[in-house]
Amino acid sequence: MPILAVANRKGGTGKTTVAVNLAAELAARGLQVLLLDLDSQGHCAVGLGLEVKASDANLHQLFLQRRAKLANAIRPTAFTNLYLAPADPRLDHSRCAPDPDRLRQALSPGDLGRHFDLILIDTPPSLDTLFLNALYAATHVLVPYIPHYLSLEGVRQLIRALFPVMSRHNRGLKLLGFVPNQAAAHIRLHRTVTAHIGSELGTTRILPAIRADIRFAEAMAAGQPIRVYAPTSRGAEDLDRLAAAVGEALGFGSGDPPAASP
Repeated sequence: MPILAVANRKGGTGKTTVAVNLAAELAARGLQVLLLDLDSQGHCAVGLGLEVKASDANLHQLFLQRRAKLANAIRPTAFTNLYLAPADPRLDHSRCAPDPDRLRQALSPGDLGRHFDLILIDTPPSLDTLFLNALYAATHVLVPYIPHYLSLEGVRQLIRALFPVMSRHNRGLKLLGFVPNQAAAHIRLHRTVTAHIGSELGTTRILPAIRADIRFAEAMAAGQPIRVYAPTSRGAEDLDRLAAAVGEALGFGSGDPPAASP
């Protein structure tokens, strides 16, 4: 079962937007998808219209309570085939157990593999225990980036962080590719930054771009993936292309999704 971490060391690159909408697109293609929200901002729940109360089980309990079970945090969403293990927006990161292998251990028994085809992880932007947990557990990494020079540096920092993990702790981890987010082909800077990433890390790893579209923000506020909120928008078109490319890279094929429905 593929486990795809959506990651970038720099904040503000659209990780959560990509994670939520990519999960919804792949679920619409018939895959049973579980989205894990490791980012304590908790925006995956917001984007899927779920309220997380203080008393609810959440993913971050894995790192605070020795006997916590991942299965207790998983809840269905209003969208077919899509499930979420939400974050704890009140999390004090200093209280998390300094164990970078806890998530991998929680996923290793294999029970989830009988219920899900794919797991996506929305990662925090900081290089901390939670971020390392995502890298230790993942089989693939997907990197959204804004095509600006500061984001290019964030990509380089991420690659430096990936190297020791891939060489010592998770040798099966693969770099799936890079997603230009809020991209505009007519802006020279955007083309230049993407060309730099392609030349440094391989042009074949540049995946279909996501263009700027205000409908993403509107969809997040409405608690819906963009494929449901604005199915004919250019953002929905771009996510459709990205999901096809990611699905094919992960071995699921790129078949046409059914019509959007909540």
